[in-house]
Amino acid sequence: MMNKMMNETLRTITERYSCRAYDGRLPEKEKLERIAVAAVQSPSAINRQPWLVNIITDKDLIDEMDAEGMRILAQAEDKAVYERFMERGGRLFYNAPCMFLVLKQPGTDLDCGIVCENIALAATALGLGNVICGMAAIPLSGENAETFKQKSGFPDGYEFGMSVLVGNAVGSGTPHEPDISKIHWIG
Repeated sequence: MMNKMMNETLRTITERYSCRAYDGRLPEKEKLERIAVAAVQSPSAINRQPWLVNIITDKDLIDEMDAEGMRILAQAEDKAVYERFMERGGRLFYNAPCMFLVLKQPGTDLDCGIVCENIALAATALGLGNVICGMAAIPLSGENAETFKQKSGFPDGYEFGMSVLVGNAVGSGTPHEPDISKIHWIG
Protein backbone atom coordinates (compact mmCIF):
# COMPACT_ATOMS: atom_id res chain seq x y z
CA MET A 1 0.00 0.00 0.00
CA MET A 2 2.74 2.48 0.94
CA ASN A 3 4.61 1.72 -2.26
CA LYS A 4 1.49 2.45 -4.34
CA MET A 5 0.93 5.79 -2.55
CA MET A 6 4.55 6.75 -3.10
CA ASN A 7 4.20 5.99 -6.81
CA GLU A 8 1.15 8.28 -7.04
CA THR A 9 3.06 11.06 -5.28
CA LEU A 10 6.05 10.72 -7.58
CA ARG A 11 3.75 10.62 -10.62
CA THR A 12 2.10 13.87 -9.50
CA ILE A 13 5.51 15.52 -9.07
CA THR A 14 6.58 14.30 -12.51
CA GLU A 15 3.37 15.46 -14.25
CA ARG A 16 3.14 18.93 -12.68
CA TYR A 17 3.84 21.82 -15.05
CA SER A 18 3.46 25.59 -14.88
CA CYS A 19 0.06 26.25 -16.46
CA ARG A 20 -0.16 29.59 -18.24
CA ALA A 21 -3.62 29.30 -19.84
CA TYR A 22 -6.90 28.92 -17.93
CA ASP A 23 -10.48 28.79 -19.18
CA GLY A 24 -11.63 31.24 -16.48
CA ARG A 25 -14.18 28.84 -14.92
CA LEU A 26 -13.91 28.41 -11.17
CA PRO A 27 -13.13 24.81 -10.11
CA GLU A 28 -15.47 22.99 -7.75
CA LYS A 29 -15.39 24.34 -4.20
CA GLU A 30 -14.64 20.85 -2.85
CA LYS A 31 -11.39 20.74 -4.85
CA LEU A 32 -10.38 24.21 -3.68
CA GLU A 33 -11.10 23.20 -0.08
CA ARG A 34 -8.94 20.08 -0.44
CA ILE A 35 -6.10 22.19 -1.83
CA ALA A 36 -6.46 24.66 1.07
CA VAL A 37 -6.22 21.85 3.62
CA ALA A 38 -3.12 20.50 1.83
CA ALA A 39 -1.62 23.99 2.07
CA VAL A 40 -1.95 24.25 5.83
CA GLN A 41 -0.70 20.67 6.30
CA SER A 42 2.72 21.94 5.21
CA PRO A 43 5.59 21.52 7.63
CA SER A 44 7.18 24.63 9.14
CA ALA A 45 10.11 25.40 11.42
CA ILE A 46 9.16 24.62 15.03
CA ASN A 47 5.60 24.12 13.70
CA ARG A 48 5.04 27.90 13.91
CA GLN A 49 2.90 27.87 10.75
CA PRO A 50 3.77 31.53 10.01
CA TRP A 51 1.40 31.82 7.07
CA LEU A 52 -2.13 32.61 6.07
CA VAL A 53 -3.69 31.30 2.89
CA ASN A 54 -6.25 33.66 1.39
CA ILE A 55 -8.17 32.07 -1.46
CA ILE A 56 -9.32 34.68 -3.94
CA THR A 57 -12.17 33.44 -6.12
CA ASP A 58 -13.42 36.92 -6.99
CA LYS A 59 -12.50 36.95 -10.69
CA ASP A 60 -13.12 40.70 -10.87
CA LEU A 61 -10.50 41.28 -8.14
CA ILE A 62 -8.01 38.99 -9.85
CA ASP A 63 -8.62 40.82 -13.14
CA GLU A 64 -8.19 44.23 -11.41
CA MET A 65 -4.87 43.10 -9.96
CA ASP A 66 -3.89 41.73 -13.36
CA ALA A 67 -4.64 45.03 -15.10
CA GLU A 68 -2.76 47.00 -12.43
CA GLY A 69 0.25 44.72 -12.70
CA MET A 70 0.32 45.01 -16.49
CA ARG A 71 -0.02 48.81 -16.21
CA ILE A 72 2.97 48.94 -13.86
CA LEU A 73 5.04 46.67 -16.12
CA ALA A 74 4.17 48.81 -19.17
CA GLN A 75 5.57 51.85 -17.37
CA ALA A 76 8.80 50.14 -16.30
CA GLU A 77 12.02 51.35 -17.87
CA ASP A 78 13.02 47.78 -18.78
CA LYS A 79 10.21 46.42 -20.96
CA ALA A 80 11.48 42.81 -21.14
CA VAL A 81 9.04 41.39 -18.58
CA TYR A 82 6.12 43.36 -20.03
CA GLU A 83 6.94 42.14 -23.55
CA ARG A 84 7.18 38.54 -22.35
CA PHE A 85 3.67 38.74 -20.88
CA MET A 86 2.35 40.43 -24.01
CA GLU A 87 3.74 37.52 -26.07
CA ARG A 88 1.82 35.15 -23.74
CA GLY A 89 -1.50 36.91 -24.26
CA GLY A 90 -1.15 40.09 -22.22
CA ARG A 91 -2.42 38.62 -18.94
CA LEU A 92 -0.30 38.60 -15.81
CA PHE A 93 -2.47 35.87 -14.24
CA TYR A 94 -3.32 33.98 -17.45
CA ASN A 95 -7.11 34.26 -16.92
CA ALA A 96 -6.92 32.13 -13.75
CA PRO A 97 -10.19 32.11 -11.79
CA CYS A 98 -8.56 31.40 -8.43
CA MET A 99 -5.50 32.74 -6.63
CA PHE A 100 -4.14 31.14 -3.51
CA LEU A 101 -2.46 34.14 -1.92
CA VAL A 102 0.09 32.95 0.62
CA LEU A 103 0.80 35.62 3.21
CA LYS A 104 3.71 35.24 5.56
CA GLN A 105 5.25 36.70 8.63
CA PRO A 106 8.54 38.49 7.87
CA GLY A 107 11.55 36.19 7.53
CA THR A 108 9.65 32.99 6.77
CA ASP A 109 10.29 32.60 3.05
CA LEU A 110 11.22 28.92 3.25
CA ASP A 111 8.01 27.99 5.07
CA CYS A 112 6.02 29.99 2.51
CA GLY A 113 7.69 28.08 -0.33
CA ILE A 114 6.72 24.75 1.18
CA VAL A 115 3.07 25.88 1.38
CA CYS A 116 3.15 26.85 -2.31
CA GLU A 117 4.57 23.49 -3.34
CA ASN A 118 1.83 21.69 -1.41
CA ILE A 119 -0.79 23.83 -3.16
CA ALA A 120 0.71 23.13 -6.60
CA LEU A 121 1.00 19.39 -6.04
CA ALA A 122 -2.50 19.10 -4.56
CA ALA A 123 -3.96 21.02 -7.52
CA THR A 124 -2.13 18.76 -9.96
CA ALA A 125 -3.33 15.64 -8.13
CA LEU A 126 -6.90 16.94 -8.46
CA GLY A 127 -6.53 17.53 -12.21
CA LEU A 128 -6.23 21.31 -12.04
CA GLY A 129 -3.74 23.54 -13.78
CA ASN A 130 -1.53 25.68 -11.56
CA VAL A 131 1.48 27.92 -11.54
CA ILE A 132 3.47 29.34 -8.64
CA CYS A 133 3.41 33.03 -9.44
CA GLY A 134 5.37 35.84 -7.81
CA MET A 135 3.79 38.44 -10.11
CA ALA A 136 1.08 39.28 -7.56
CA ALA A 137 3.85 41.22 -5.80
CA ILE A 138 3.60 43.86 -8.52
CA PRO A 139 0.06 45.15 -7.84
CA LEU A 140 0.56 44.50 -4.11
CA SER A 141 3.51 46.88 -4.00
CA GLY A 142 2.42 49.56 -6.50
CA GLU A 143 0.63 52.85 -5.88
CA ASN A 144 -2.67 51.03 -5.27
CA ALA A 145 -1.12 48.39 -2.99
CA GLU A 146 -3.12 49.31 0.11
CA THR A 147 -6.40 48.99 -1.78
CA PHE A 148 -5.44 45.55 -3.12
CA LYS A 149 -4.15 44.41 0.28
CA GLN A 150 -7.42 45.45 1.88
CA LYS A 151 -9.51 43.76 -0.82
CA SER A 152 -7.50 40.55 -0.56
CA GLY A 153 -7.61 40.34 3.25
CA PHE A 154 -4.11 41.21 4.47
CA PRO A 155 -4.03 41.34 8.28
CA ASP A 156 -1.47 43.37 10.23
CA GLY A 157 1.89 41.66 10.60
CA TYR A 158 1.71 39.74 7.32
CA GLU A 159 3.27 40.42 3.96
CA PHE A 160 3.05 38.95 0.48
CA GLY A 161 4.82 35.62 0.30
CA MET A 162 3.78 34.11 -3.02
CA SER A 163 0.70 33.23 -4.99
CA VAL A 164 -0.39 30.09 -6.76
CA LEU A 165 -2.85 30.42 -9.62
CA VAL A 166 -5.28 27.52 -9.93
CA GLY A 167 -7.96 26.64 -12.45
CA ASN A 168 -9.03 24.49 -15.35
CA ALA A 169 -6.21 24.41 -17.87
CA VAL A 170 -6.75 25.24 -21.51
CA GLY A 171 -5.06 22.35 -23.29
CA SER A 172 -2.23 20.51 -21.65
CA GLY A 173 1.29 21.46 -20.79
CA THR A 174 4.63 19.81 -20.63
CA PRO A 175 6.57 19.48 -17.40
CA HIS A 176 10.09 20.86 -17.55
CA GLU A 177 12.87 18.41 -18.25
CA PRO A 178 14.74 17.75 -15.00
CA ASP A 179 18.44 18.58 -15.08
CA ILE A 180 20.01 15.47 -13.61
CA SER A 181 23.41 17.21 -13.57
CA LYS A 182 22.12 19.21 -10.58
CA ILE A 183 22.26 16.04 -8.44
CA HIS A 184 25.54 15.42 -6.59
CA TRP A 185 26.22 12.38 -4.44
CA ILE A 186 28.62 12.88 -1.57
CA GLY A 187 30.09 9.82 0.08
